[in-house]
Amino acid sequence: MAQDAALRLSTVSVVEALAASLRDRVLDGQIPPGTTLAETEIANEYGVSRPTARSAITALVYEGLLHREANKAAYVPRLTREDVEDLFLVRTPLETEVVRVLLERGTVPVGPAERALEDLDRLAEDAPHSAFVEPDLRFHQSLIDAVGSPRLSRLYRGIKGEIHLCMVQTRHTLGRDRIVAEHRRILQALQAGDADEAIARMRDHLDGACRSLQQVFITVGAEEKR
Repeated sequence: MAQDAALRLSTVSVVEALAASLRDRVLDGQIPPGTTLAETEIANEYGVSRPTARSAITALVYEGLLHREANKAAYVPRLTREDVEDLFLVRTPLETEVVRVLLERGTVPVGPAERALEDLDRLAEDAPHSAFVEPDLRFHQSLIDAVGSPRLSRLYRGIKGEIHLCMVQTRHTLGRDRIVAEHRRILQALQAGDADEAIARMRDHLDGACRSLQQVFITVGAEEKR
């Protein structure tokens, strides 16, 4: 029985390691949009079993980093302007409500939020684009997790992968200095206990990000029509 338990633990760790590797490759753009990830090919490339490859792919499908239709191989989706609008339709009311709840409960995650800001501020200008996105989204995740709701944290993680993927695929960022400044203003309003200001700062930040991402898709679409 002990050997069986050890085998199950080993299998889980291999699946997680494989999922992490595939996740990094997708988010760094090494596996571009439209690429299919067949179980057999992944199994052969990594030297793992097909069930292990299937489990890792399923994990990324759940995160929104891969799409899979019935009886077809999973693939990296090419996100659209409509996807951006839909993501922020969920994200903006969720995160502004989180700000309100944090102030109501008096649980502002100063440490984790500050560390995310510091990590973003220290990044070199030539760092991979996904490296900028990670501490940006980690700041937002720290606010979500500070609420202390497992369901809320799980819900946000369910869309965070698509948010990251969207920002990487557009090769777009508001710019490190602007992101740091806007995050810092949100955190300062939270620390001051100013609910109206904190909510307004969060809404302005997310609305600006949404508009900027939408503009990228408009520009790309215009170029493709030429």
